[in-house]
Amino acid sequence: VQLQAFGGGLVQAGGSLRLSCAASGRTFSNYVMSWFRQAPGKEREFVAAIRWSGGGTFYADSVKGRFTISRGHAEKALYLQMNSLKPEDTAVYYCAAKRGWLVITKEYTYDYWGQGTLVTVSS
Repeated sequence: VQLQAFGGGLVQAGGSLRLSCAASGRTFSNYVMSWFRQAPGKEREFVAAIRWSGGGTFYADSVKGRFTISRGHAEKALYLQMNSLKPEDTAVYYCAAKRGWLVITKEYTYDYWGQGTLVTVSS
C-alpha cells in the first residue's frame, strides 16, 4: 500500500483548504483511512477517520464542524476539506490506513502512512 498526501499550503485564518491523499496497491474494503497532524514541537495527533466501506466518520473535537473527511472509491483517494482554519491548525498533515475501526485515534495502530503535507495558517 502506498499513500501520497498533497494539497497543503499557506492560507489566512478563516480560509479553506482541501487536502488529498492518493492510495494505491490494494483494495481497501475493510480499511479505515485517517488524517493525523503534527504541529511544530508537538506530538502527532488524530484529526479524522472514515470507513472505506460504508463511509462512517469520526472527528477530533478540535476540528468537528470545521473539517470534513471523505473518500472517492473510483479514484482511490482520501480527502480532508478544511474550513474556518485557525492558526492552531498549522501542522504537517499525514494520511494513514489501518484495518478495523478499533482504536482509530492512536497512530501506533496504523499500518500505512503517507508523507506529510504542510498546512500553514497565518493570523
